[in-house]
Amino acid sequence: MTQIIDHVGFAVADFERSKAFYMAVLKTLDIDLLADFVVGRARHAGFGKGKPTFWIGDGRTGRTSFHVAFTATSRAQVNAFYSVGLSAGGQDNGAPGIRAHYHPDYYGAFLLDPDGHNIEAVCHAPE
Repeated sequence: MTQIIDHVGFAVADFERSKAFYMAVLKTLDIDLLADFVVGRARHAGFGKGKPTFWIGDGRTGRTSFHVAFTATSRAQVNAFYSVGLSAGGQDNGAPGIRAHYHPDYYGAFLLDPDGHNIEAVCHAPE
């Protein structure tokens, strides 16, 4: 499978709260915290598989409509992502299920993270 996104990142209002949230939900997708450091006065955390490809940093103000979809290898991972995300402080933005308007096997779940970012886990494989 060829990935088209090298990495994404954005600033968050409460770095520690967001880092804890992402550590919990991304673990369900076998994505780990790989980097956590300060540059100047800004703190950054990078998550990935082998190399950091998803980043958060402190300092965000205001709301955003940012969206990112994480790849899941199974529908069970999508379900775990959603369930753990709600338990970790996320808000429902679309329960796990088929989104046939994308394609017949598109199985996704959507959460709003602690800063209101729209995050998703998606599995494209048939059941």
